[in-house]
Amino acid sequence: MNIAVIGTGYVGLVTGVCLAELDNQVTCIDIDDEKIAVLKKGESPIYENGLPELLQKNIERERLHFTTDYNEGLANKDLIYIAVGTPQGEDGAADLTFIDQACQSIAKILDHDAIIVTKSTVPVGTNEHIKDQIQAGLPDDVTINVASNPEFLRQGSAVHDTFNGDRIIIGSDDEYTLDILEKVNTGFNLPIVRTDLRSAEMIKYASNAFLATKLSFINEMANLCEKLGANIDNVSEGMGMDKRIGSSFLNAGIGYGGSCFPKDTRAVISVGKKVDYDMQLLENVVGVNERQKVILVDKVMERFKDLQGKKVAVLGLAFKPNTDDMREAPSIFVTENLLDQGADVHAYDPVAAENAKQILSDKITYAASVKETIDGADLTLILTEWDEIKKFPLSEYKQYMNYPVIFDGRNCFDLEQLAGSNVEYHSIGRPAVYS
Repeated sequence: MNIAVIGTGYVGLVTGVCLAELDNQVTCIDIDDEKIAVLKKGESPIYENGLPELLQKNIERERLHFTTDYNEGLANKDLIYIAVGTPQGEDGAADLTFIDQACQSIAKILDHDAIIVTKSTVPVGTNEHIKDQIQAGLPDDVTINVASNPEFLRQGSAVHDTFNGDRIIIGSDDEYTLDILEKVNTGFNLPIVRTDLRSAEMIKYASNAFLATKLSFINEMANLCEKLGANIDNVSEGMGMDKRIGSSFLNAGIGYGGSCFPKDTRAVISVGKKVDYDMQLLENVVGVNERQKVILVDKVMERFKDLQGKKVAVLGLAFKPNTDDMREAPSIFVTENLLDQGADVHAYDPVAAENAKQILSDKITYAASVKETIDGADLTLILTEWDEIKKFPLSEYKQYMNYPVIFDGRNCFDLEQLAGSNVEYHSIGRPAVYS
């Protein structure tokens, strides 16, 4: 099938590459000349496991194309996916500026019947707006149908999730459109859920809001565990064995970040306000997460009282491992708090340093390895659970630090590992270790 994908961010690029892998002819459109030039060379502008290989493979097989020209990109396309950003506006609502721009471009150029498929995360009712906006600008003999096909991809494993996910949601108020989309997605060999347009839009928001709630819940329990002398690892294990609860997203830490959970929870709250419904639970979820982002700094200040002039090592900057994404990363809030306390911050991340510099600039020192970061440090904070950081020997903290004190915001080490390590260790929801 001939497919166009508008937008080459995380969602758009992964969508385009994976649809090409299913033998479709795919053209990805983006207004960023530099990004398109990079993609035409077969290079991925984002860090995503497995993406570079599939990108190059499908370019070589002439199934995947990139352009900044809408005329070229939309020519003879049966399906047009919209996968542009919907960033958070000042009021917490999703900003649909890029959606509207894509609609305007489609309306100006499209000269044949087509199906418009929204991959972007959008408020309930947006697809109807998309249809009205595009259809109003088309010739009288051109008709479009619209569908919602939300993504449920985890950054760092988006390609894997595309082919190994739990389900595919397709929503439309037109049965023919649903039939076409089901045919396109059959190749992924995943359960396909057909639903109406508004329900598909809501499924995406509800899913992310629930996962964010689960994370904030376990962090609340972790904070309570510390005050009561319990261990959140044991609590999470015992809870997770209940099939009604499940073990995923029960890892205590310093809060969620990234491009989805923070934005989507606030967007749902905003949608509720527009229909005069107070989303009390989600408002508290957001509040817990904001507090959790700086809880590690509170632990540091309780232990050290004064950070003026102290070298603080920060390990991990990305909001999660296996991605270079710094959006809403807890490391931003932690690092800025450390700087406010007069700390000399040295940080290391395997892939996110360049993106971190766009936010933190030269206020911190960027190191090239874990060892370089902790060398001569007075304390170390672990903020992202990269395998490289989790596997770094505890003995080397004692060897290279002035005094081996670790504040672990991701609970990377089992407490048993600390026995005999001569490392002072503070984590989330667990007893401190003074070995």
